[in-house]
Amino acid sequence: MTSVLNGAFCFVNLQLNSHSTREVLAMALYQGLQQKLQQKLSPQQIQLMKLLQVPTALLEERLKEEIEENPALEIGEEKAAAPEDEVSDELDLDLPEGEDEPMDDMDDPVQYEDYGDDDDIAEYKLKDDHVPELEGSGSIPHPVSSGLHEMLAEQLGLLNLDALEEKIAEQLIGSIDDDGYLRRDTNAVVDDLAFKQNIIVTADQVEHVLGLIQQFDPSGIAARDVRECLIIQLRRKIKARQSLGLKTALRILDFHFDEFTKRHFDKIIRSLELDEDLLKDAMQEIRKLNPRPGAQAGSINKAEQYIIPDFFVYNNNGEPELTLNQRNAPDLRVSDEYRDMLKDYEKGSKKDKRQKEAVVFIRQKIDAAKWFIDAIKQRQQTLLLTMQAIIEHQRSFFLSGDENSLRPMILKDIAEKTKLDISTISRVANSKFVQTEFGSFRLKYFFSESLSTESGEEVSTKEVKNILHELIMMEDKRNPLGDDSLTEMLQAKGYNIARRTVAKYRELLNVPVARLRKEL
Repeated sequence: MTSVLNGAFCFVNLQLNSHSTREVLAMALYQGLQQKLQQKLSPQQIQLMKLLQVPTALLEERLKEEIEENPALEIGEEKAAAPEDEVSDELDLDLPEGEDEPMDDMDDPVQYEDYGDDDDIAEYKLKDDHVPELEGSGSIPHPVSSGLHEMLAEQLGLLNLDALEEKIAEQLIGSIDDDGYLRRDTNAVVDDLAFKQNIIVTADQVEHVLGLIQQFDPSGIAARDVRECLIIQLRRKIKARQSLGLKTALRILDFHFDEFTKRHFDKIIRSLELDEDLLKDAMQEIRKLNPRPGAQAGSINKAEQYIIPDFFVYNNNGEPELTLNQRNAPDLRVSDEYRDMLKDYEKGSKKDKRQKEAVVFIRQKIDAAKWFIDAIKQRQQTLLLTMQAIIEHQRSFFLSGDENSLRPMILKDIAEKTKLDISTISRVANSKFVQTEFGSFRLKYFFSESLSTESGEEVSTKEVKNILHELIMMEDKRNPLGDDSLTEMLQAKGYNIARRTVAKYRELLNVPVARLRKEL
C-alpha cells in the first residue's frame, strides 16, 4: 500500500515538474541567426551627399578646407604624363633582415600607375565659351557693413557713463536680438550681472540705463515688445514734429493696442471719440513705423545676401540651353610632389619601416585627393542631370516666363526621370538657384502639387495661388473677402477646391484673415 502511494506521489511530482519546465521554457530567451538586407552609406557617400548640397557661394570655402587638410590636392589643370615618368607596376616592399613585419595595409603592392597623370580631359573641366558665366577665379563680392551690436557699442561711447553703468549697458546691448528687441526681463539682466560678472545692481539701475539705450539709433531699439517699440518711435517723432495724427496714434497704441491689432476700429472711435478722418491719419502714421528696427542694421549673412546662380538657362532659338556655373567645376589636380615621392621610393634601395609608413601616408592622401576630384565631377553630373530634367518638365516656363505655364511637378517625377533617389533631388532643389531671362529662381520654386479643374485637367497649385492673390488684391478693403467667398469665386472659375485648402494657400501667401485685412 505504501509503495503504491509513493508511486502516485512521484507521478504527481513528475507532472508538476513537467508543467513548470514548460512555463520556464516559454519564458526563456532564445538565440538564433537571422538574415537581413540593409543599405548603409559609406563615409565617402555621406561626404558626397554633403558636398552635393553645398551652394555655389560656399563651394570655394569647402575647396579651401579640403586643400588645407589634404596637401596632395592642388588647384590647377592636370598635366599630361611624360614617358620618363612611367615606373614599374609593382614596388618592392620587402623589409631588410631584423626589421619588423610590414604593416597590414602595405601587403598590397603600390601601383604607381593608379596615381599617375590622366591624359584624358575630364568632362567637368569642359566649358562653353558662348554662354555668359561668372569668372571662376574672381572673388564673390560681400558687403562691408557693421552689425547692429557694433553700431550700438559705438553710440555707447558717446554717453558719459560711469564704470558700473557701462557694464550694465554692455550687458543690455549683448542681450538685444537681431530684430532689435530686448527679450530678457529686467530681473533676469540683474541676475546675469550678478552670477556671470559678480556685479550687484538693482532693477531701477538697469531700467535707467535701458532708457538711455532706447534713445539710440535706429529708433525703437531695445524695446521689450512691439507695442513699446512703436511707442518709442512715435514719441521721438512727436518731439521732432507736433502733429495731431501722431498724438492720436500714440493714444491708440498706448491705451487700445489690443483693439488696434484686432482691427476693431469701431471700438477705438467710440472710446477715444474720434472721427474717421483723424483715425485714418493716425493709422497712416502707424504704418510708417518699423516693427523690426534691428533688421535693417543687423549683421548680414554673406551666403544669403548675394545669390550666386548654379545654372544659367537661356532661350537659344526656341530651345532652352543649360550651362553650369563654372564655379561648380574647379580645376583640381593631384600634387606632383606627392607623385614624385612615390617614384623616389620605387627608385630607392633602402626600404625600411619608416619609409613604408611614409608611403602609406602618401597613398592615403593621393587616394583622398583623387576621390575628392571624382566627387566634384559626380556633383557636377548630378546637378546637370537634375536641372536638365526640370527644364524638360517645365519647358513652357523657361521659354515664356509665364508662371501660369508651370506644370505640376513633385520630387518623385524628377527622381524617376533621372534614376536618382528622391533625397538627392531634394538636396539639389533646396540649395541651388538658376538664372533665366526672367529672373533667378530657387529650384524648389518649380515644384508644386496638382489640382484638378472641372474639366479634369490638372493644374499647378502655383496657378491657383496666383489667382487667389489677385482676388485678394482686388477686393474691397472696407469689406474684405472671407475664405468662404474666396472658395466660391475659385470654384466659379472651375477649380475644385475646398475651403480649408483656400485657408492653407492664403497662409502660405502670408495673407491674414479678412478681419485683419480690413481698412478704413
